Amino acid sequence: MKKEEVVISAKDLKLSFYTDKGRVKALRGVSFDLYKAEVLCIVGESGSGKSVTAKMIMGILPGNARIDGGSIYYQNEDLTKVSEEEFHNIRGKKIGLIFQDPLSSLNPIMRIGKQITEALIINGDKVKRLYKDLISPALIKYKNAIQLRNLELDRLRSEFLDSRFEIRNNPDIKFVDGTKQIQALRKQLRIDLKKVMDDTKGNIAALKKVLDEKKVFAQKEAQAFKQGLVNAYKEKIAPLQAQLKTASGGQKKEIQAQLDAEKLAFTNSLRLTPAEAKRRAIKVMEEVGIPNAARRFRQYPFEFSGGMRQRIVIAIALTQDPDVLILDEPTTALDVTIQAQILDLVKKLQKNRQLSAIFITHDLGVVANMADRIAVMYAGKIVEYGKAEEIFYNPQHPYTWALLSSIPDIDSKERLESIPGTPPNMIYPPKGDAFAERSKYAMAIDFKEEPPYFQLSETHFAATWLLDPRSPKAEMPKIVSERIKNSLKKAGKVHG
Repeated sequence: MKKEEVVISAKDLKLSFYTDKGRVKALRGVSFDLYKAEVLCIVGESGSGKSVTAKMIMGILPGNARIDGGSIYYQNEDLTKVSEEEFHNIRGKKIGLIFQDPLSSLNPIMRIGKQITEALIINGDKVKRLYKDLISPALIKYKNAIQLRNLELDRLRSEFLDSRFEIRNNPDIKFVDGTKQIQALRKQLRIDLKKVMDDTKGNIAALKKVLDEKKVFAQKEAQAFKQGLVNAYKEKIAPLQAQLKTASGGQKKEIQAQLDAEKLAFTNSLRLTPAEAKRRAIKVMEEVGIPNAARRFRQYPFEFSGGMRQRIVIAIALTQDPDVLILDEPTTALDVTIQAQILDLVKKLQKNRQLSAIFITHDLGVVANMADRIAVMYAGKIVEYGKAEEIFYNPQHPYTWALLSSIPDIDSKERLESIPGTPPNMIYPPKGDAFAERSKYAMAIDFKEEPPYFQLSETHFAATWLLDPRSPKAEMPKIVSERIKNSLKKAGKVHG
């Protein structure tokens, strides 16, 4: 079997949010691989950790978030440890992100043409880009060293906050004793923070010196590059200018046209012109299915429907030609008919451009016809992971059964089932299986120990004690088995 190329590999991701009420454990060991030119769908209820995972990949976590562990490898680099400076070379250019509400993603008082071309023009200055490319390796090493130092400082502060929280919430510790313990911890924290600063100071200073030297070199190279283009342009137009002085009539117009063409070529060699940016924008607008793109280029977001606004947001992401596209519930704010159109568009673009895509949603029904793999998330963990046909035709986790049972289906005569209860408080995550409190299949062990992953095939895994050989046999809900049977009949895989 041909080995698939892994584009993004997330391993054991752990992330917390520090709040006034305590530490919210948003991710608790999330692992998955995204392969070349595939669609990975992450499905789960609100608060399961889907969007947080996307933000962690993009490096846009809020200030109160702390990465407790794990790695996200993309192009041999761990995105959990790179600096904001390096993310500038990744975010948008290599990994694009589309949010669920297109109206909040667009500037209401800026024409959509300008919003689509903005990034193209900013990144289109070739002299500046050469300068940035030359200093980029040294700048990234310097910024990454600072980032690693800051991560260590954050880790020490997080450990202090955790210890302080435990002391304050321990009923066996008296207030006076607890205060003394916290003061001692705070004193030790200052010592540890100073040690980290002292240990990293020399290396960071050396990297800064290298960066400063590289900036001087890059400045000279960029100026030489620009001067070379200017000299080449002058050499090309000099004979034409000489001919223009003696020319007349039609010949003069012809020479002037050549001069104009050379000037345009020279300008394009220095930077992306607004005219070229507009041409590219109109082309991508047509690609995402916006009719009369040339006319609508100058319109405002409020002049478009919700579905068309989402197409504009997709167009903005595609102008940078990313390798990976993350779609965070892009159809939630749209009606059912428009949802289907956007899903068809995403699938078409993904196939034509050979994109790797992560599609985040709370609705398994939405991803039925576009997912290659599905990761079912609950309470900050992936509880079931496999190919789309494995999740739809052979689901094994009670939570996956519950999600499938809640999808409307015209062929099913069974009553839709809601999922009882609410997701757990992740300040105090459950000791065992997080879904046990809401599951009618829960056993005693589900409340005591967290289930490991049980492997059902080379690509299918589920974390449920029901798959343990010692567990009693549990039948999936009738509504799920009936839907699987109906789906297989439609596909011609079974005969009724």
